[in-house]
Amino acid sequence: MLIKQISLFLENRSGRLDAACHALGDNGVNILALSLADTADFGILRLIVSDTDAGLASLKSAGFTTVVNDVLAVEMEDKPGSLAKLLDVLKEKSINVEYMYAFSSVKTGQAALIFRFEDNESAMKALRDGGFSVMSKIQVLGD
Repeated sequence: MLIKQISLFLENRSGRLDAACHALGDNGVNILALSLADTADFGILRLIVSDTDAGLASLKSAGFTTVVNDVLAVEMEDKPGSLAKLLDVLKEKSINVEYMYAFSSVKTGQAALIFRFEDNESAMKALRDGGFSVMSKIQVLGD
């Protein structure tokens, strides 16, 4: 199942990340996973949030430019070699990873990886066929 990810462009200056986080938090939207990449002039903040529609509305009303993308979330054991095995499955099918980020839970020993692919459907099938669990939604691991 595909998960909605919000991407927003942040000017690379003090206070912009803080403003985005306040826009979400002040409206009761929880950040479940995130990635921040930067260049000299701007950053791209990628977010999985508890309520995508409310998150978008909050960010837009705070003046942020946003885009919504479909991504895949894959749960796997958090141990050495797990990611390499997953990437082997993708390599066998010639599926390229556009970008990814991850989070893990010491409590459960599980990790969740967020992937963006050119062809999400092919990637989802390959991963499921390879024995990996594609998540239907992001939850705090251990809940």
